[in-house]
Amino acid sequence: MLEFVARPAVLAPAVFLVGYVIYQLFFKPSRLPKLPILGAREGDWFPLLQAKWRNTRDFKAAMKLSYEQYRDQAVIVPLAGSGDTVLLPRSEIQFVTDQPDTVLNMHAQAIESLQTDYTCMDPYLIHNPVHQKLIVTTLTNQIGNLVPEVVEETAWGFEQHWGSGTEYKEVCVYDTMRRIIGSVTNRVFVGLPKCRDPALLDVGMAYAQDVPITSNLLRLVWKPIRPLAALFITLPNRIHTRQFERILRPEIERRLTEFEARQRDPEDKSIEAERNDFLQWSISQAKASGDPYMWKPSTLAGRILLLNFAAIHTSSFSITNAILDLVASKQEYLDELRAEIESVLGEHGGEWNKRALAKMEKLDSVMRESARMNSFVTVGLARAVVARDGITTPSGVKIPYGATVVVPSYPVLQDDSVYPDAQTFRPFRFSDQRSDDSVEYVKRAAKAFASTSNDYLAFGHGRNACPGRFFAANELKLILAHLVLNYDLEMQPSRPRNKWYGLNRVPPMEATIRVRRRVKD
Repeated sequence: MLEFVARPAVLAPAVFLVGYVIYQLFFKPSRLPKLPILGAREGDWFPLLQAKWRNTRDFKAAMKLSYEQYRDQAVIVPLAGSGDTVLLPRSEIQFVTDQPDTVLNMHAQAIESLQTDYTCMDPYLIHNPVHQKLIVTTLTNQIGNLVPEVVEETAWGFEQHWGSGTEYKEVCVYDTMRRIIGSVTNRVFVGLPKCRDPALLDVGMAYAQDVPITSNLLRLVWKPIRPLAALFITLPNRIHTRQFERILRPEIERRLTEFEARQRDPEDKSIEAERNDFLQWSISQAKASGDPYMWKPSTLAGRILLLNFAAIHTSSFSITNAILDLVASKQEYLDELRAEIESVLGEHGGEWNKRALAKMEKLDSVMRESARMNSFVTVGLARAVVARDGITTPSGVKIPYGATVVVPSYPVLQDDSVYPDAQTFRPFRFSDQRSDDSVEYVKRAAKAFASTSNDYLAFGHGRNACPGRFFAANELKLILAHLVLNYDLEMQPSRPRNKWYGLNRVPPMEATIRVRRRVKD
């Protein structure tokens, strides 16, 4: 064995590799500016390395420390698996928002963070995200027309997963809500009957779990050997992508055939009417492009899979948090919320529509307040510095090309000077503000769930804010309204705590509540 190790062909690469690792960990000069290192302590021999360990182990404490000690200045944030990251102060949030994509780029940062060149089986879908145009235009414009289908699918989902029994029973909030969110969201993405296919939903959710896990692992791998490591690490991604395509392919091929038939003879009544869902919009967009790649079944299925990844997990977290917040608050809050929903529905003849939903300001406030209390976004506006000469902040900090900048989100949302009594869940905090007629309409409207600001980054902010937030907000409010109208929730003395995984903050996925179907008078 020793003779084998001592061979030059083995020893030389091993020595080089060990030397490289030691250099990277301990001696490589930092490209970052001379700034405080978040998590470093006096007397640390290797402050960046030791701070990285502390911050990764307890990012909640790191965020609180950053806001207490470095509120008004930039600070370096070392984290395992992350590159050079600079946390800018709250006062520079608008500066980050205003920078063009040629200077600070969200897309480049997301590609690096999620390692999409490896975790997505067709990286061109990420580098050419034409589906985003459909989200911003067609999906947002169709929200009102999609309300009846969302309502119908919501009712079906609750019947399946919460049942109709009038005796209290225990349900796991996250597990049931992710399934309801999955079928409701895919009703808009692919329509009936595929949206209710448990195999499609399971594979879509499995892929949504694959991406963050495999991207975290890949970022820990030395970049030169990352392509090789990805062959093994992303095996689950490949399996679930193929399974998703296999499930959806017959529906895609049927739709493509019908599209061609309609083009040949628009008057043929034997052909099914064109669907109003994302898959159909994607087919029309692909055909209009004239590029056969765009309407390949694998391409169309891949775009739907990416939408599942982007939409279902975050929406499931949001509705889970809102339910847990409500059952740990006061019964009178639920009663007041139910009264508003019943009153507004009565004004609209018992019919759900976009206008009725817009009038339910207390319902909207519950979702915004829950997002404020529990936002998944702990640091906001993550951007890669893509300007070759770097960027200089208003406070004079020079940040080099290739670094990442972020701004505080979690500590701002918990700041009493920004949100009075910030540690308390006040479900009607924002509806109370919106009902103040002495405040101009634009400022009151800015307190809506889907509205963004420098102090509310749950959906991002500026031109790169979440493009699907208006649809997501309406979907979540319809789901919560159905729940409040049709089920009794047994109140709980306290709310189970959220959990932190690195810089991500998620609800307690194992938390349960007791529910029963309401018996209406």
